[in-house]
Amino acid sequence: MSSTEPIYESTNKIDRDHGRFRQIVRGKIKKDLRKYMTQGELIGKKGKDLVSIPLPEIDLPHFRFGKNQGGVASGEGEPGDPVGGQPSDEDGNGEPGDQPGEHVLEVDLSMDELAKILGEELALPNIQPKGKRTIMAEKERYSSIRRQGPESLKHFKRTFVKALRRQISMGDYNPDNPIIIPIKADKVYKSWQITHVPESNAVIFYMMDVSGSMGDEQKELVRTTAFWIDTWLRSQYKTMESRYITHDAAAREVDQETFYKTRESGGTAISTAYRLCADIIKESYSPQDWNIYTFHFSDGDNLLSDNEVCFKILRDEVLPSVNLFCYGQVRSLYGSGEFKRKLDEAMDVENLLTADIKSKDEIYDAIKMFLGKGK
Repeated sequence: MSSTEPIYESTNKIDRDHGRFRQIVRGKIKKDLRKYMTQGELIGKKGKDLVSIPLPEIDLPHFRFGKNQGGVASGEGEPGDPVGGQPSDEDGNGEPGDQPGEHVLEVDLSMDELAKILGEELALPNIQPKGKRTIMAEKERYSSIRRQGPESLKHFKRTFVKALRRQISMGDYNPDNPIIIPIKADKVYKSWQITHVPESNAVIFYMMDVSGSMGDEQKELVRTTAFWIDTWLRSQYKTMESRYITHDAAAREVDQETFYKTRESGGTAISTAYRLCADIIKESYSPQDWNIYTFHFSDGDNLLSDNEVCFKILRDEVLPSVNLFCYGQVRSLYGSGEFKRKLDEAMDVENLLTADIKSKDEIYDAIKMFLGKGK
């Protein structure tokens, strides 16, 4: 056995152990996914490509140093003495606790991994882009070989083979001392070509009522729900844009930070958000080139005279252009909650879905409702 084989076997064993641990982690997250979907603090632990998941009750084996306490085989003692010796006053003089300790392990998961777990647990079908909503994107691919190029692009394997063949043909190869020295004529380099590949593009519109009846609790529901929507949709498309619209009695486009922090004291006219969304789609996102997703969150409070205007904009402009229009109604002490009922009564369209999100526990069901059609 060569000296490298034990190292190879050890590496394989580490990889297998790591793989088993990742499977345990995946199982824990899937089992408690509904609980994780209620935890808004996950969003604060999200980086560009990773999210930290706190997993209780996974205690990894490890060595821990401590003082010798006496007892059999470690000092004075008699047969029958308990291992560890008798308890002393130093062990603590408070009341005994009645709760087990909790071991929390922070595990980093890629967003793709988290999306896969989400899709498996909620049985979400992969999205099939509709119609011609693809664009031809330019991609640089290293698909050819050249005789000249920078050393950073040298094709090591092909260079080595050419040098080996040259030395064998010239009789310079010694099997007992197999030293291969490439010369300039042996070196070949990777080269790229510009290719055009079809690529599905998508855009998400998030719209939210920020009138006085929408407080911090309602916005946290929206923020947490949007995190899981983003996680799934971004795993389905190579490119994804996000647009944010807030509204009270008037609508405006804002950035993500402003979207979740703005609060106004005015009334509510939902149609202003739908009007702005329809205008942006018409101006910037052709339905022939883009997969378009729209999500609106409100407590259901709206001017009665505005409802028909909303339904007309949806029916005539928004719904014919989008993959999905989803309306999530969050519970508020001050909102009437009537808009969802009116919307359900007025419109029965395949790509329009509505859900009640009265508490964080209902985020799981709302996500399954919104994304379970695979549109």
